[in-house]
Amino acid sequence: MELALTTATGKASTKKVEVSDAAFARDYNEGLVHQVVTAYLAGGRQGTRAQKTRSEVRGGGAKPFRQKGTGRARAGTIRSPLWRSGGITFAAKNQDWSQKVNRKQYRAGMQAILSELVRSERLVVIDKLELAEPKTKLLVEQLNKLSLNDGVTIVVDDMDNNLFLAARNLHKVGLSEAGVIDPVNLVRFDKVLITVAALKKLEEMFA
Repeated sequence: MELALTTATGKASTKKVEVSDAAFARDYNEGLVHQVVTAYLAGGRQGTRAQKTRSEVRGGGAKPFRQKGTGRARAGTIRSPLWRSGGITFAAKNQDWSQKVNRKQYRAGMQAILSELVRSERLVVIDKLELAEPKTKLLVEQLNKLSLNDGVTIVVDDMDNNLFLAARNLHKVGLSEAGVIDPVNLVRFDKVLITVAALKKLEEMFA
């Protein structure tokens, strides 16, 4: 299939780029896309939490006071959850939130996302995106020309330092390299702006 190019001024170009139908013309599978996105988000959770049970806190070797005659409730250890600095009754432990998604499932999910972006006209292909200076104002002006000021993910082949510095202060703009693109970045914003070089790299990865 062929995708139309957009010029830097936002107008449609007469040039087109040929891409693989396997990566950009696949049927949309909502369940698979949900599974891939959920698994990616779950893999980013640290799960590093730890509390101590009564057997793990320090101290408590001797009975704190005698059983009878004190007028207090009987106690056998200062490590009891009822005591200050004692153990936690249901202590939180490290947890692994990762979900298994095999390679074929992940590839099919990414293909479905890319294909849906093309069908819904949310994928904007541009020849290249370069900034003369690391100025946020210059990037905003460029996105305004392309009518992409409501939120966009920019996908490039190689990260340009000027583009990185210009985009990092814009909360409605995401920036990623094609080689490390993930499903969350592709569905995070309404539009995806991608260069031809990045498009070809995605085609190699997921075709």
